[in-house]
Amino acid sequence: MTAHPSNSRRYLALWFPFLPTDRLQRTPARHGDAPAEPLVVAQPVKGALRLAAVSPEASALGLTPGLTLADARARIPGLAAADHDPEADAALLGRMAEACDRWTPLVALDPPHGLTLDVTGCGHLFGGEAALRRLVVGRFRQDGFAARAAIAGTPDAARALVRFGRVTIAPPGGEAAAVRPLPVAALGLGEDVRRALSLAGLKRIGDLADLPSQPLAARFGEDLPTRLRRTLGEEDRRITPLRPPPACRVERRFAEPIAHADAIEGTIRALLGQAAALLEAIGQGGRVFEASFFRTDGAVRRISVETGRPTRDASSVLRLLQARLDALADPLDPGFGFDLIRLAVPLAQPLAQLQPRFDGETRDEDAVSDLVDRLVARFGASRVLRFSAADTHDPARASRLVPASSPAALKPGWSSPEPGEPPVRPLQLFERPQPIETLAETPDGPPLRFRWRRVLHMIARAEGPERIAPEWWRDREAPTRDYYRVEDLEGRRFWVFRAGLYERETNRPRWYLHGLFA
Repeated sequence: MTAHPSNSRRYLALWFPFLPTDRLQRTPARHGDAPAEPLVVAQPVKGALRLAAVSPEASALGLTPGLTLADARARIPGLAAADHDPEADAALLGRMAEACDRWTPLVALDPPHGLTLDVTGCGHLFGGEAALRRLVVGRFRQDGFAARAAIAGTPDAARALVRFGRVTIAPPGGEAAAVRPLPVAALGLGEDVRRALSLAGLKRIGDLADLPSQPLAARFGEDLPTRLRRTLGEEDRRITPLRPPPACRVERRFAEPIAHADAIEGTIRALLGQAAALLEAIGQGGRVFEASFFRTDGAVRRISVETGRPTRDASSVLRLLQARLDALADPLDPGFGFDLIRLAVPLAQPLAQLQPRFDGETRDEDAVSDLVDRLVARFGASRVLRFSAADTHDPARASRLVPASSPAALKPGWSSPEPGEPPVRPLQLFERPQPIETLAETPDGPPLRFRWRRVLHMIARAEGPERIAPEWWRDREAPTRDYYRVEDLEGRRFWVFRAGLYERETNRPRWYLHGLFA
């Protein structure tokens, strides 16, 4: 007897058996009294056009995927055919997955033409698992799609039931009894393995379940016993959701859809207050806030904003969302109204309670961060940039531009000199090092004087060298550089370097001025 954990999960598998043709036939006539004409989708296979998918009407006439288009039209003259477009089908399935987010945040793709929803703990919110299943199927059928759904304790069991079985809900621990009558094709095995199992007289899952796993693994591979255990409900396989679960999520459902701007803004304000309370309870603040608007027709619109630092200030986040909405090229269209509005915090970081200043003013860094947040909400994160240190010793590549709201911008990584010491790098760096004429005591020593732009500078002090080797993966022929910080008799400080190691890389090293300290 197989033991099932007390905290077993529940999965809902969705399957759209006629997705390619349903996508093409979603017209007002589809919902009218006139019956739809048979439709097939064809693609070239080894020089011949073969059916990739058929409509329910074409299936009722005996057409199946894999049949040549010529044979299909010989059976049904005047048969309507369209080109197979897997990219359009995948995009449609992605939009369907977004629509399923109204029932659970854990939604994964299950190709071909299927979805898997982790509905653990969600059934009671909709009146039970049976009511949830009817709601999900009814929503897609209302939109013109043929849909089937089944619920079980593992994704593989739910998938097998929805595609090959008649049981729609397998109770916890009842997966094995529900899937035993199903054909071995429900395991999702390759064609070669299915053919070998059929020749061995193993045609149903129950035939395999009665056999020890080791001989099966030795003859058909370890994948067969693994799939068998998962389909029988003995082993769980967690799904990988398209959208990772957020750190915080609050939502509000409406019995009557809302469309007025004031009602939408009031709902967002209330949800922000709830999210702030939840974040404060765990000592965190949000870095990314996402508002999702679910229309009654199944369309989903998401608006997200980022902040430069963790925050729980509902008013400032609301202003950012309003600025983001105002900057949209495509305004938020409520259609017939939103029946669900959700606020999620995909990214949260620790945030301690800050003590306010006596004068009530904000700190300078807070004001700068608020300005960055407003600019990002207005123009987009890719257009508001900030310099950050790059992981390289090459002075020409020591900085990079990153989005001002990214984590890299919060910790730029610039090195600071020791207290009382001059800066390590110059304030001004020339785009191209400028050649100079120098005089040194030794070929590998610091210069005694140098001439730059017709002006002679006598060196009073010199620090170095700081040897910087070239990045071999970029330029193997570049010479090694020895950098010196030098100061002339007038107190002006320069950053000069000698290109090439004496007697190892060149016999006549050249000198360049790369930057000015002051």
